[in-house]
Amino acid sequence: MQRLNRRTYKDYNTYPEKILQFGEGNFLRGFVDWQVQVLNEKTDFNGSVVVVQPRGSEKIERLNNQDGLFTLYLQGLKGGKPVNEHMVIDSISRGINLKTDYQEYLKLAASDELRFIISNTTEAGIAFNPEDKLEDRPQRSFPGKLAAFLYHRFLAFDGDVNRGCILIPCELIENNGGKLKEVVLKYASHWNLDSEFTAWVHQANTFCSSLVDRIVPGFPTDSIEEKTAEIGFQDELMVVGEQYHLWAIEGPQSLKQELPVAGTGLNTVIVNDLTPFRTRKVRILNGAHTAMTPMAYLAGLETVEEAVKDAEFGLFIRKMITEEIVPTLEGDLEDLSLYASDVLNRFANPFIKHYLMSISLNSISKFKTRNLPALLDYVEKNESLPKRMIFSLSSLIYFYRGKREEEPIQLQDQPEILEFFQAIWRQYEDNLVEVKELAEKVLGEQTLWEMDLTSIPGLVDAVSANLHQMEQKGVRNTLKELYGTSIR
Repeated sequence: MQRLNRRTYKDYNTYPEKILQFGEGNFLRGFVDWQVQVLNEKTDFNGSVVVVQPRGSEKIERLNNQDGLFTLYLQGLKGGKPVNEHMVIDSISRGINLKTDYQEYLKLAASDELRFIISNTTEAGIAFNPEDKLEDRPQRSFPGKLAAFLYHRFLAFDGDVNRGCILIPCELIENNGGKLKEVVLKYASHWNLDSEFTAWVHQANTFCSSLVDRIVPGFPTDSIEEKTAEIGFQDELMVVGEQYHLWAIEGPQSLKQELPVAGTGLNTVIVNDLTPFRTRKVRILNGAHTAMTPMAYLAGLETVEEAVKDAEFGLFIRKMITEEIVPTLEGDLEDLSLYASDVLNRFANPFIKHYLMSISLNSISKFKTRNLPALLDYVEKNESLPKRMIFSLSSLIYFYRGKREEEPIQLQDQPEILEFFQAIWRQYEDNLVEVKELAEKVLGEQTLWEMDLTSIPGLVDAVSANLHQMEQKGVRNTLKELYGTSIR
């Protein structure tokens, strides 16, 4: 069977390269690049996406092998009815491998047509690395790569304030646009760049914070043969996502002219304040994902759907959302409860196989940004511990032991975080620390949480008790014993 590319698939369009995208992963392709396609089809946007990798380069090569084309399946409720539809996305013009084609990257910086820069490099991606140098090809960090790109664009156009870009990061951290700008300016100072460049960053470029919401499980491993037969091509970059989507962008009203989403059917909104959108989504949807992943996976479950439909874990997750997360949020309780109900229905979408391990990337930083604020607010409001959130935190620590019974877990996180957990769990297995001391060391490690969690009354005892039970009886049996009746 032939591979999907522009020689075998003729029904594609080409557009000017208006967007630089940091990230070649499933989410951006199933969310942003799909929306660019809709804009091209329904408006005069007339733009394509150039993709560069924030880390490795394997997917860039696969993307270019398919000439930027990939198949997107959108599955779930649409207008209240179940819909399973697919389309070929042609909004990506090419990928640039920054390790081998850095000169192409610099050429793009001098492009008249480029206007937007979009990124999704996980919560840990917007960070300063003092080892990055302007002359590196490429820099290690995403903001380092971006700062170098903007500087070359500044030079290419002699500081013309009409040649700046609109930057829309999609990382799930608060004020992602402001923080990205802050790190770019930090590189400008670190590299001793011209003061005129710093002024150009401020005057010519618009850094918009944004919030994204769509469940994109990614490549359909379990149904690829069926879907390949349906489309008639081999597609190594096929993506599956749900029908629901929301992109809330905090930016000037003039952005509505440059991103003409009105009347397209896209649930993309330009707003003055993202706060209510972000807090609700991050704590309920993303927080529930992060909370359920370690405990459900350790109990032998593989997908989000399995977790929420499981008699014990499903009820646990619902109770955690409704009794421990929703009460920490400001806003209309009825609206919040309705959103929580919609989220749980989306989790149970039978079309979507959202694998827990695909959610587990950088789980520590995810828990810190998504779950810890709700936990702290609950403690402050109730002067007691949210027991289900504490159970999920305990499961996360147990998950970072790196094994499910005797099966190794392929943990994905920053090297220093993995090394920390490997060392502390090795000390435990060598009988050098007891479980309570292990809990104290993990909860007190401020590089993980940006605070000392041992200061929360009762937390060390609660976590160590959970870990002891998990070690003796397993996660599912521990959950049964703790919540067998009280959970209901």
